[in-house]
Amino acid sequence: MSVIDNYLTKEQKADLFKKYGKNEKDSGSYESQIALFTYRIKHLTEHLKEHKKDFSTERALLKMVGKRRRLLRKLKDVDLERYRAIISELGLRR
Repeated sequence: MSVIDNYLTKEQKADLFKKYGKNEKDSGSYESQIALFTYRIKHLTEHLKEHKKDFSTERALLKMVGKRRRLLRKLKDVDLERYRAIISELGLRR
């Protein structure tokens, strides 16, 4: 288990996948991955507000934002309706 996963329990992760994916074990769909990255990005953003000089976390945050952006772009190319739905559900703007 990595340090990043310490704040997210298995139950919370399953709830996230259940809400945005097809079921609680659906960790592979675009929607569930984007939701998980969004949750992690929000968590790291709050961490960085308190620890301004934590540059390794800042780098990890930037990498996650890039991964989420690529997933969103791919989902937009594959299915525009699913893209619009996940953007509105998570409150992301693009």
